[in-house]
Amino acid sequence: MEFENIGKNILNLDSAVRFVTIIDTKDEKVLYSEHKTGATNLLSKEESQESLRLAINAWKTRSKLSSKIGKGKYVLAEYEKLKRITMPLDEGHMLYITTDVGCDALGLVDKVRKL
Repeated sequence: MEFENIGKNILNLDSAVRFVTIIDTKDEKVLYSEHKTGATNLLSKEESQESLRLAINAWKTRSKLSSKIGKGKYVLAEYEKLKRITMPLDEGHMLYITTDVGCDALGLVDKVRKL
């Protein structure tokens, strides 16, 4: 899979996209990560890594219930300064996307699914 092309395409889907990361969920390795040009980091490198770890662990925890409730499609968290979307790219990879607060996150999720 060409993770760089996928990541760049997601960055270009909406001007509100700030940050895109693609993670291998099995070994928790970052395969692609890029900020939109001009986006200001709100977290330090260490805080960003911790946020990614928490998102991976939360996704794995929710996946334990998938036999009863179905596979997760996406998770949207809205904060005062940004929105964060986590969603599976495929069986072994997760997308971690942050956007500006004004982003139509559900519309963005639909656009990502169509890629």
